[in-house]
Amino acid sequence: MDSFEVTKVVGGLLAAVFVIFTVSIVSDAIFESPAPEQEGFVIAAAEGESEAGAEAKEEAGPEPIAPLLASADAAAGEKVFKKCAACHTVDDGGANKVGPNLWGIVNRPAASHEGFSYSAAMKEFAQGGATVWDYEHLSEFIAAPKKYVKGTAMGFAGVKKIEERADLIAYLRTLATEPAPLP
Repeated sequence: MDSFEVTKVVGGLLAAVFVIFTVSIVSDAIFESPAPEQEGFVIAAAEGESEAGAEAKEEAGPEPIAPLLASADAAAGEKVFKKCAACHTVDDGGANKVGPNLWGIVNRPAASHEGFSYSAAMKEFAQGGATVWDYEHLSEFIAAPKKYVKGTAMGFAGVKKIEERADLIAYLRTLATEPAPLP
């Protein structure tokens, strides 16, 4: 390629750049839109109602499960337990799966089922057997296992609806030689 060809290519590129900049400047001048002095309309939203309500609820603590247990439906709880059956068994003397067998779980000391290897977080939560799975502990743990026992190996998201938790706990209560008394 000779120097005349190179000069034409470079000239063409410079001309294209000149045209682009010129069109940009002219279009800005033609379609100039000054910033408005005041906003067209303001969207007013209630500030922090849901956040404040959630914070107040957390500060007040979880809703107690005891009043709901009196009217809980163990048959409905058996259906809810299907979410748990992938990792737990409920047979008397049943084998452990990914999680421990839940026969007689109500009022059983935490992290105490024979033959199951509990996580360090669960052993710490159990305080050497001082903590028992009473109705409130079960409810809070089933609601959000990883939040209630930080570091637990249980990878379940939880049962958020308190009525479903009450039904599930009522069902688990029936799975014992002598069911624990209702609160």
